[in-house]
Amino acid sequence: MAGTSGNNSSQIDEVTDEFKSILEKVVEDVGKASAIRQLIIGGTTGWLTGYSLIKLGKATAAAIGSGIILLQIANHNGYIKINWDKVTKKAEELSEKIDEKSTKPNLMKKVEKFVDKKLDKAETLLKKKERKVKRWFCKATDEECFIFEEIHVFLASFLAGIAFGMTCGIIMR
Repeated sequence: MAGTSGNNSSQIDEVTDEFKSILEKVVEDVGKASAIRQLIIGGTTGWLTGYSLIKLGKATAAAIGSGIILLQIANHNGYIKINWDKVTKKAEELSEKIDEKSTKPNLMKKVEKFVDKKLDKAETLLKKKERKVKRWFCKATDEECFIFEEIHVFLASFLAGIAFGMTCGIIMR
């Protein structure tokens, strides 16, 4: 048994490495494409991703809801006995654990500080609009300046596509 789990692990690692190399190649190829092509590819793939996520989420919710209803019917007809107090207690424990993990004060402070710093920097760069001022600012603050690359067009359109696809998935039934 131990030999098969190690073999599966190495196979998974090989597949993961191959997937990463394919993904890096695709991203590199898209980054070299024209801005219009990146907008089209990014928007389309983003829309498909967002729409699929919403539809998959609805299907998952329907399956879970149907399962709960079937369990309740089986419980009501006496086929099974559900200890609802135990289920409720376990759900509350899980909810508390999730709340504790998601509301770490240090993480939120770091995120807030990072976002404030980046917003201030973006505001300054937008006001100046000149490359010389941008270079001077970067040299004066010893910070790395954001350098616009072609792949950013793809990423921005992909994110917009996800938002639009999720919206369409919610609106379209």
